[in-house]
Amino acid sequence: MTRTAGALPGRPDRLRLARLLLLIAAPGLVMLGSWGWLGLMIGDMSRIPGMASMMIAPHLISPGMVLGLFVMWAVMMAAMMLPTAAPMIVAYARMQAGDRATGSGWRPVAAFSAGYVIVWMVFSLGAAGLQAVLTGLALMSPMVMTSAAPVSGALLIGAGLYQFSPLKQSCLRLCQSPMSFLLTRWQDGPRGALRMGLSHGAYCVGCCWALMGVLFAVGVMNTAWIVAITAYVLAEKVMPRSAVISKALGAGLFGFGLWILAQPLIA
Repeated sequence: MTRTAGALPGRPDRLRLARLLLLIAAPGLVMLGSWGWLGLMIGDMSRIPGMASMMIAPHLISPGMVLGLFVMWAVMMAAMMLPTAAPMIVAYARMQAGDRATGSGWRPVAAFSAGYVIVWMVFSLGAAGLQAVLTGLALMSPMVMTSAAPVSGALLIGAGLYQFSPLKQSCLRLCQSPMSFLLTRWQDGPRGALRMGLSHGAYCVGCCWALMGVLFAVGVMNTAWIVAITAYVLAEKVMPRSAVISKALGAGLFGFGLWILAQPLIA
């Protein structure tokens, strides 16, 4: 009786397992590198490409400015969102490792992870463009990277209201259950894995984009808020009764936005 190549014991299986473990660890290494780079950028803004020109002439939107802001946002999103994607990536890798009948290996895992990252890179490009426009219109400070009070208040109110929206709750449910997502959207092969990664990334953006917008109000490079939002997004995905937590945060952000808008009246 013959056996398939994927079922042979010994060295091939050990190599396959080693590759899968490396791929599971790879997002963690990227995350750690991103946090290190982010810390360097926060400590010295001159490390951000195009930052000098933005400081000198913030009203002039240039390709260099947008590129620099894109790099900043891309590193920040990798640092913030890869930890929250870890449960899904690990679950996918485990299912893929067990799919020996098709001879599947490490490539689909890499494609799945790449799809997730691609979506957040597209989001980073949009965030960089928005920041460049706000800075060019003098609605955002190029030094401390916070928006003017009316813009900040509106962003916080919008983020708070979005926490109550059906779209937010629907995307959150899909992000909370890796097995449910994988079983209902499974596609074979690297191309299928890439499409699954893109789909998961899209749901993750749908769940978290408004929270990332809060950074425009509190400071795009505000370390405390970056850490707090990362911890919250991870908790929201893994903790029970997270819908209650989500709506509680929404109420807090809504109230914070109203408080900011009311400051000129109080003064």
